[in-house]
Amino acid sequence: MTSSTHTGQPPELLWNPAPEHVAGTRIAEFGEWLRTERGHDLPDYRALWNWSVSDLTGFWGALADFFDVAFHDRPDQVLEAEVMPGARWFPGATLNYAEHALRGGPGKADDDVAVVFAREDGHGSELTFGELRSRVAAMRAAFAELGVRRGDRVAALAPNCPETLIAFLAAASLGATWSSCSPDFGVRAVADRFVQIEPTVFVAVDGYVYGGRTFDIRSTVDELRAELPGLAGTVLVDYVGAGELAGTHDWSALLERHRGAELAFDPVPFDHPLWVLYSSGTTGLPKGIVHGHGGMVLEQFKMIGLHADLGPGDTFFWFTTTGWMMWNFLLGGLLTGTRLLLFDGSPGHPSLDALWELAARHRVTYFGTSAPFIQSCLKKELRPGDAHDLSALRTVGSTGSPLSTDGFRWIADAVGADVQIASVSGGTDLCTAIVGAAPTVPVWLGEISCPMLGASVRSYSEDGAELRGEVGELVLTKPMPTMPVFFWNDPDGSRLHEAYFDTYPGIWRHGDWIEVTDRGTLVIHGRSDSTLNRGGIRMGTAEFYRVVEAFDEVADSLVIDTSGATGEGELLCFLVLAAGARLEDVEPELKKRLREQLSPRHVPNRFLPIDEIPQTLNGKKLEVPVKKILAGADPERAVSRDALRNPAALNPFVQLAKGSQD
Repeated sequence: MTSSTHTGQPPELLWNPAPEHVAGTRIAEFGEWLRTERGHDLPDYRALWNWSVSDLTGFWGALADFFDVAFHDRPDQVLEAEVMPGARWFPGATLNYAEHALRGGPGKADDDVAVVFAREDGHGSELTFGELRSRVAAMRAAFAELGVRRGDRVAALAPNCPETLIAFLAAASLGATWSSCSPDFGVRAVADRFVQIEPTVFVAVDGYVYGGRTFDIRSTVDELRAELPGLAGTVLVDYVGAGELAGTHDWSALLERHRGAELAFDPVPFDHPLWVLYSSGTTGLPKGIVHGHGGMVLEQFKMIGLHADLGPGDTFFWFTTTGWMMWNFLLGGLLTGTRLLLFDGSPGHPSLDALWELAARHRVTYFGTSAPFIQSCLKKELRPGDAHDLSALRTVGSTGSPLSTDGFRWIADAVGADVQIASVSGGTDLCTAIVGAAPTVPVWLGEISCPMLGASVRSYSEDGAELRGEVGELVLTKPMPTMPVFFWNDPDGSRLHEAYFDTYPGIWRHGDWIEVTDRGTLVIHGRSDSTLNRGGIRMGTAEFYRVVEAFDEVADSLVIDTSGATGEGELLCFLVLAAGARLEDVEPELKKRLREQLSPRHVPNRFLPIDEIPQTLNGKKLEVPVKKILAGADPERAVSRDALRNPAALNPFVQLAKGSQD
């Protein structure tokens, strides 16, 4: 693969931490602790990272000690063997995730605020740690009364609100396994996930609010109950006042009945299933990806405590739904005594400024969002730093897709020059980021600052050679504690092995194109299974979108290379045009810019306007299934429409494929 435009001269330095800022960070404290307690002199982040991936036992063991992980039974060792898959971390140890979220400590006194909740319609509330503990204790007792035992599953169709958080912590405290979907998911999409795991208890809301409208989902809840025959009970949360539902237990009544229950935490083995997350399910049933208690405790202490530098006095926000792994990630703030800001609703209602106003009102320290949201704010020419008091804001986090260079510059110009930009990437598979930012590492325009501690990130060629300054496959050459414990209904591990270890034996292939620069920074170039291969010049789709979506006239885009085993096909660019824009006006400049910034071979054969880009339920563009449809695959086999946010958006591609075959 050719070297990218990101090599050569270093790009513009957007943010550089001042020495006094570095000295006050938790990661600097960790470095000093390692020097005095463990004898490791690691003068900068690069040295710390190198040690963290060369001495896995030393690093993860030190992390557990530094954050005082509450082991009920001490581990026999940190890691049995550096093997993938099948690494066994902290064998013999027992602990509980919920205990780490709710135990005492700095910022976690009974009267300290743990959770602030805001809904788009103005409804909101606050919970102190004391109130959170008492409600978790009550719901734990209610779940136990309904028959929930260690290893059982508790499933939830619920939004990002305090009740969902309480239900999760109650389930985890019992050693039950959690799984959640956003209430805007359709019946089939939810059933495809929850039927697999056979929950004992189903928690659901009566409806949800989005974009200024209220949706009653009680009929959805009823249909799902019929598909879950093993249910011992359904708990209904009166969330929007839609009304009761026969045969369900009322959430508030359960809390009241068990008020005063004792808060306790059942110790479970380190790799005991904590939650089940799901792959997108675009080409079949979603894979149930299981993470363990211990792996998530350690990873979230590392990510929230060290990389995000969040603790007592800070407020952590990430715009997410309960169907995206960023919800699980957000909850990690509780481990470090960080106040959580939970928001439920549309990020664009009543305007794109709503979340920035929320950040100002609640003095948000870390504002997390998606790259498309940043791009939308840029195109609307918002200037949140001018319009609001964002003086508490230290960091803007972005994930979901690569952040464009224009997105980086917009944050620096319109949000604040002294705000750190944390462009991060990882995924559901690991329930964390593996590349991102650290408070001691500079931010360069258009680049991800560093690999995360303990994540042995490399770029590999097709034949397994390590690359530098070239684009290759993103791999992990060493195990991590948050690698899936197993896939649900995969007793021999064959599906898990096929997902990550088929390409490079014993090496985790993540599925992204990545470039590691000479500075140790990183650039994600898109998914490696949707590469644009034009005349032997391969390029990730992210680079293409950076160019095309920088145009104000383009609201969204999808690029498909129809090349296959039989030879080079067409390069097609589908455009969702902004209101009032015309293809004939913008196409000449699009071609010119793509030719100059990418290559003449990456100018599409055709630009085709469409109404919307098909997306997964979590908002990812549907590149690979669309390519299969355009290649003549049966649409019903190429993609499961129930896994899509907007299934009707596939129709133009199906029609185009039919037309080419006629």
